[in-house]
Amino acid sequence: MSPQLASPGPSLATLRGHDLLSSADLSGEQIRALLQLASELKRGERRVDLQGKTLGLIFTKASTRTRVSFTVAMARLGGQTMDLNPSLTQVGRGEPVADTARVLSRYVDALAIRTFAQQELEEYAHWAAIPVINALTDLEHPCQALADFLTVQEAFGASAGPGDLTLAYVGDGNNVAHSLLLTGALLGVNVRIGAPAGYEPDPAVVDRASALAGNSCTIEVTHDPVVAVRGAHALYTDVWASMGQEEEKAQREAAFQGFCLDEALLAEADARAIVLHCLPAHRGEEISAGVIEGSASRVFDQAENRLHVQQALLAVLLGGPTL
Repeated sequence: MSPQLASPGPSLATLRGHDLLSSADLSGEQIRALLQLASELKRGERRVDLQGKTLGLIFTKASTRTRVSFTVAMARLGGQTMDLNPSLTQVGRGEPVADTARVLSRYVDALAIRTFAQQELEEYAHWAAIPVINALTDLEHPCQALADFLTVQEAFGASAGPGDLTLAYVGDGNNVAHSLLLTGALLGVNVRIGAPAGYEPDPAVVDRASALAGNSCTIEVTHDPVVAVRGAHALYTDVWASMGQEEEKAQREAAFQGFCLDEALLAEADARAIVLHCLPAHRGEEISAGVIEGSASRVFDQAENRLHVQQALLAVLLGGPTL
């Protein structure tokens, strides 16, 4: 029998049964509580029992870290995962989302969905009677951002005040950049995005992040990668061509010249700066081999933290950490 744990705080208790479609679905208090729970799970200080619970995965995009980390997270909680591969189910033959979501709600306890359109994710959430988790869409990647900020917290401590830390993202203003903007704003971390002209993050997301940040931190977008990284505590990059953009690879390589996170850019950052990348990485393109393999790199700690934050998230959405 596992020991009885203290009940989750009010901020986490309110998440039970809810969806996570966007980083902005959480409050700053809830993110901090999730990161604390993830840290306790990582250190073995908490045990959570989701025996009898099943997580369904609907992934229409390729995945390594997201698929494996969700599967292992659920196993560590005592539950199980079912891979609902669209090519092997009626989803791939055009069954309406409304029907699929309602049927699966009778079989599984939560769905993690990785797809292209945010609208499809939201349609699943509308029809499902169980929590739906954004495991990546073209608009956002909220689970990744939780792991990213857990990694920043491990490097600089959980007690940093509003505006004390700066995360600089250099590259395409994509789904990862969007979730970093929103999560950073909620946590009071300054976020700077350095992107070439025409590849900036969605202005609506930038505006939302600025509104969430208020006076607690700054949200900036620049076309100069040096300006973006100067003095920053965490330097972050991602591939220049995301899934579905492969035909733009040559065009993007030309547009992103000068945006490689290399030793020269790292030298512009804070002396304590860490390096992050959500993987997979193309060494010599968006990041140099020396930087990703260097002493500042926390890339593989960051990848591991996907497991711990998703464990915390599943524990909370499916019943909280009290055994």
